Amino acid sequence: MKKITKDTMINDAIKLYPKTIAVFNNFKIDSCCGGAVSIEDAAKRDKADIDALLDALNRAAEG
Repeated sequence: MKKITKDTMINDAIKLYPKTIAVFNNFKIDSCCGGAVSIEDAAKRDKADIDALLDALNRAAEG
């Protein structure tokens, strides 16, 4: 499994691991129209905790 990092683009994470869509929704991250940015930039934009977001994304990718 390729680890999701703060530099991963949202669109790439979703393409590799479709289950991450639910995580982005739970964190209120725009993963549709805002998917062409890095996870770090989206977390800053949408005021999400980057560490919690990355943890949840990687858990979803594993499962």
